[in-house]
Amino acid sequence: MGAKWIETLAGSLEQKKQYRQYKARIEAMPEPYSTTAKAFQRYFTYYGGITDGDTLLTMFGDFADLWERAAADGTPVRAIVGDDPVEFAETFAQAYTGKQWIDKERARLVKAIEDVEHREQR
Repeated sequence: MGAKWIETLAGSLEQKKQYRQYKARIEAMPEPYSTTAKAFQRYFTYYGGITDGDTLLTMFGDFADLWERAAADGTPVRAIVGDDPVEFAETFAQAYTGKQWIDKERARLVKAIEDVEHREQR
């Protein structure tokens, strides 16, 4: 009963556990992969706007897999991100089409216009 109450207030405990595991994977990577992954993660939190925890955790897990593989193979960072790290980040994030914060505002805008339209028709 206590865990359900906490999850209602703070969100899924399982998702928090998975996120901590992801963070530990990033921390355990050798340099420069750890620093690179952290920089992209920061960018994702500002750019991505993903609000669905499951989608976000899937994206972060796949991202950790990518950098762990690169570290194991000794692949240079630029060979992965190319000439434009922003383009790489945004293309990567777009592959995860979960619910985004802007979706709620889009729905509000559409509803507001529909409400106005209905009032005008009376």
